[in-house]
Amino acid sequence: MNLTVSKGFAPATMTEAMEFSKMLSQSSMVPKAYQGKPNDIMVCVQWGYEIGLAPMQALQNIAVINGKPSVYGDAAMALVQASPVCEDIEETFEGEGEDLVAVCVAKRKDRKPVVARFSVNDAKRAGLWGKQGPWTQYTRRMMQMRARGFALRDAFPDVLRGLITVEEAQDYPTTEKDVTPVIPIRNNLDEIKVIEDKDAPKVEEPQEDVVEATNKTDEEPPETPTSESQATGEIPLYLPGKNEPKEFLPDAGTWLQRFEEIASKVAGHEKTEVRERMTKIRQLKEANEAVIEKLPKLIRTMFESRYKARLAALGAKLPKEEK
Repeated sequence: MNLTVSKGFAPATMTEAMEFSKMLSQSSMVPKAYQGKPNDIMVCVQWGYEIGLAPMQALQNIAVINGKPSVYGDAAMALVQASPVCEDIEETFEGEGEDLVAVCVAKRKDRKPVVARFSVNDAKRAGLWGKQGPWTQYTRRMMQMRARGFALRDAFPDVLRGLITVEEAQDYPTTEKDVTPVIPIRNNLDEIKVIEDKDAPKVEEPQEDVVEATNKTDEEPPETPTSESQATGEIPLYLPGKNEPKEFLPDAGTWLQRFEEIASKVAGHEKTEVRERMTKIRQLKEANEAVIEKLPKLIRTMFESRYKARLAALGAKLPKEEK
């Protein structure tokens, strides 16, 4: 397995990611929640790349608590402070006793500071004051994390990708506990990559034949794949308006990467009106619905999250059934 050194060792392809995750799942050095669960590790590590955490940092700091994707407060602070758009973060306390207030001021470059406060009265209204556990043992710390979480999310939503802090998520009422890793979502229109390798080739400019695939239904169809290709178990990829596959891919991971490559070219084609780009991306998915249904569950989940994120990045308001 070839590993790229970028904030530590990291896989560069889907196959390497699977091998890497399997290796980590067999180690006692990873958190117990991930031991023996290579699929969970792969998803968590990939999410980490999306927000800027190295593999082991992701495993230590990303979780789903009570059904809410979350990151520990200290990791959220580190991500924001590492961002070039962050100017400064100030955390203080005002008052004492029943009048205690935690204050966090998040300063973003060229923006007005965002000020968040969390008081004892806020904690009481939320049913947190006197709650057994951290709220009793480390009251000031928990108030600090609440103020921090509110300020960072309001000032740097693009950096945190909508994540809330673990400390906040743990306080939400629930009937069951879910501490599995979350599915990564990216908000840009780049190609899918497990890591950003600075030595990797640049993405080519959008090609007109790919972008216009949904309109060119009267042109000659692509060469029909041979029965030999179908017999090998390769996965077909269709373009809208075509009865025959554009190509066959050797495995689900490669199919997903190729689909994303085409979708990214469509999404990034600035000569096409945005709404039309959204339509073409939806048509591309519809053309491959039968194939998508047969993909492994993990790949389908990753596909859906990226599909929704791409449309959202273009400004689409997804209906409830697509969210």
